[in-house]
Amino acid sequence: MKLSGFSFVRNGIKLYYPVVETIKSILPLVDEFVIAVGKGDEDDTSRKKIEEINSQKIRIIDTVWDIEKYPRGMEHAHQTDIAKNECSGDWLFYLQGDEVIHEKDLPIIHKRCEELLDNSEVEGMLFKYLHFWGNYDHYHKSHGWYPYEIRIIRNDPDIHSWESAQSFRKIPHFDGTNYRQKENTYKLKVALIDAFIYHYGWVRPPYLMQNKRRYFHTNHWGSKRAKEHYDKLDNYFDYGPLNRLAVFKGTHPAIMDQKLSEFNWQEKLQFSGKPNPLREKYKHEKMRNKILTLIENNLNRGNQIGYFKNFILLDE
Repeated sequence: MKLSGFSFVRNGIKLYYPVVETIKSILPLVDEFVIAVGKGDEDDTSRKKIEEINSQKIRIIDTVWDIEKYPRGMEHAHQTDIAKNECSGDWLFYLQGDEVIHEKDLPIIHKRCEELLDNSEVEGMLFKYLHFWGNYDHYHKSHGWYPYEIRIIRNDPDIHSWESAQSFRKIPHFDGTNYRQKENTYKLKVALIDAFIYHYGWVRPPYLMQNKRRYFHTNHWGSKRAKEHYDKLDNYFDYGPLNRLAVFKGTHPAIMDQKLSEFNWQEKLQFSGKPNPLREKYKHEKMRNKILTLIENNLNRGNQIGYFKNFILLDE
């Protein structure tokens, strides 16, 4: 059995993505790691930092993004596919540049891949998620934050990244352009892995969080609309009161130790009180989601009600 890891990045280090930690977290597990590195700003050092990992398993593909050809976030999916198409493993393990695997889960993942290798019905594998917010001590147990996602897929040319690269679908006869198509696409049949993705996409210094959102929405909305939107906002992202989130009592992946030691934006966070009434509410602050969260966490064993499932979970 051969395992490939793959990902994409652009301006990752500049925007405080833990992309080096992402790669290192699964290097012991995979036989190769392919990453598409988009040409970024001159002050970004993502390619250099990835090179400095100094592993023969890593293969960098240099790319140039084309937001006009792939608008509405589809360039993310396109870049994912570029890396995926260069993988040679039986199973392909996808991590985005803000997702990390805990070392305790590596043996579980390897065993699961071996168990399911010859089960051709299984097209992918589903991971549980921990979505951290603001700092490394708080995470979401709230409605609207996806509890599962596909992160391992078979090396099948008909499986493609989908929409803005959050997930995958089977797209026979794909035209290579419309990553948001729904017709003639098929949800993957997946098996669950008893392992977590540690998602740190919302753990950044507030000014870098706002910059990251500006870049993200430029990719989705276009530069003009993104500029008009963010020119009206404060330069610092407001995480809101953290005491309304769950407190994390577990351990982070060891590879994140340095990132945790660099945490220095404590004074910029709000730990209690009411949210700023002048800003738009985040999804976990909206009344409908707050009510659903209360029901889910107290009456439904934490299972989300009616969330969109981009997969078919097999009872294998």
